[in-house]
Amino acid sequence: MRYLLSTVVSCCFLVLVASFAFAGEQSWSFESDADDWTPANGTWSVEDGTYKLAKGGRAEHSLIGEAEWEDYTVEARVRLDEGNWAGVVFRAQSEMEYYVYYLNVPNNKTELWRHKTGAWDARDKIGELAGANITVANGEWFDMRIVLEGSSMKLWINDEDQGELKDETGAGYAAGQAGVWAWETAASFDDVKVSGDAIEGGLTPVEPLDKLTTTWGRIKQAF
Repeated sequence: MRYLLSTVVSCCFLVLVASFAFAGEQSWSFESDADDWTPANGTWSVEDGTYKLAKGGRAEHSLIGEAEWEDYTVEARVRLDEGNWAGVVFRAQSEMEYYVYYLNVPNNKTELWRHKTGAWDARDKIGELAGANITVANGEWFDMRIVLEGSSMKLWINDEDQGELKDETGAGYAAGQAGVWAWETAASFDDVKVSGDAIEGGLTPVEPLDKLTTTWGRIKQAF
């Protein structure tokens, strides 16, 4: 019986290890520079370990990554230093073609827009999400996390679920770079991270490790 149990456990362990899916991850802490970032417009600098945008014009943003990135999760810390609108870019096909979820200080909400060619401010509004258990304000750090799956764009701020919006217009972008963004606002950004199956970088397990514990409990019950 002990030999049988040992054999079963060994086989299950090998199956579990083989079944783990891994996602790549890239991150930027801006401790020294932002040389791999590409500013589209605006005045950008690295100061005190943050990526800073001086207050300027409309739809100022900087991009990172590959135009082929499809479904992924993008995270960033965002602080609006002076002004009302700043956020996170994703699925950028070019400097003018991208999505942005941005924080709106006066109305305590987050807005989702799809920018398009023609001008920096050429865009279509996809929707908005009222602030859920958060208060959008100047001078505070907000942890934004956006999970992209097909047309779905789910948003969390400070680990609070803000909801989900979809671009069902037929004019959406299925893949693209990530980035940071502001509109007539001085803003600071930090700890940007992009993770997903299409991302090349450090590997992290997709499945939770407690899956092994759960399976082991079932094995013990069976014997």
